[in-house]
Amino acid sequence: MSNSHFSQSHQQHTSHNAPHQEHKSLRHFLDIKDLESHTLRHILDVARGMKQMQQGRQFPLHPRTPLAGRQIGLIFSCPSTRTRVSFEVGIRQLGGDAVVLSTQDMQLGRGETIADTARVLSRFVDGLMLRTSNTHALYELARWSHVPVINGLTPHSHPVQIMADIMTYEEHRGSVQGRTFAWVGDGNNVLISLIEAAVRFGFTLHIATPEAMKPPQNVLDWACHENGSIKWTPHPHEAVYGVDCVMTDTWTSMSHTHKDMDKNAHCDALKPYQVNKVLMDIAAPDALFMHCLPAHIGEEVTEDVFESRHSVVFDEAENRLHAQKGILAWAFGGKTWRSWGDLEGH
Repeated sequence: MSNSHFSQSHQQHTSHNAPHQEHKSLRHFLDIKDLESHTLRHILDVARGMKQMQQGRQFPLHPRTPLAGRQIGLIFSCPSTRTRVSFEVGIRQLGGDAVVLSTQDMQLGRGETIADTARVLSRFVDGLMLRTSNTHALYELARWSHVPVINGLTPHSHPVQIMADIMTYEEHRGSVQGRTFAWVGDGNNVLISLIEAAVRFGFTLHIATPEAMKPPQNVLDWACHENGSIKWTPHPHEAVYGVDCVMTDTWTSMSHTHKDMDKNAHCDALKPYQVNKVLMDIAAPDALFMHCLPAHIGEEVTEDVFESRHSVVFDEAENRLHAQKGILAWAFGGKTWRSWGDLEGH
């Protein structure tokens, strides 16, 4: 579905009454910055507990099936591999059911408002996940929904990915607190969520992007106001020197935010920001390499880094499943949500 349909929905919703106040207490997972540090930490603790329960893949079904009888709607307006599969599988492992919806097949594509769609779907399902090419659509859906809404990706942010990244780093190297990460490449939606995570989880983040691709100033201002340790430089080697983790993403993603640039010019500007062996060699000796995938080998990363001992990209992909189950526990588990990851309780 095109962005114009979502824009049209936003314009039409203004004729409706405001959403009811009682729905303000819903646990929406929209952006990392919206949650307190201790809540984010507990989400990952629960995610780890549920992952350990599975003992590899011997016991994929949660022993208490805490989502039994629950229906979660998964709405996609743009392509997906990891998001769709990890949410569908995770919901079923928790005993629930997933209803997959494409905006192209819904009345949203024919002019129905987001406000009406949210209120209708809230009568059928117990929660909603949205992966969209229009950031405003997410906040509008959450505004009108009577059930929890989870951000599966917008052009502005990708919080479920970064929760999986934090989980992955900590599995390999322990707590992220006090560590130093480097982001090299485009100042995109994944980076915005990483900035928010650096503030909430207490690690330093070095950012290397071209001047024209810096993350939005309001995001950097927020991090500064929250006493985050965020440093930007146009020089990749300066950003990566001695860091504990190097991260990048594709140069031309669906959430590409620098649309004023021609695609070829965009990629040309990013060529000095390729993560290659020379760059990885100046990071800490045991530094990890992360990439949210899909990767374009030979562009943002070279094969010798992608396939190296530093790379944990497939652990990172798997942890989308587990981190999102932690988010589902927080969103739907009420006062006892932390027990979903209790190894002694099953």
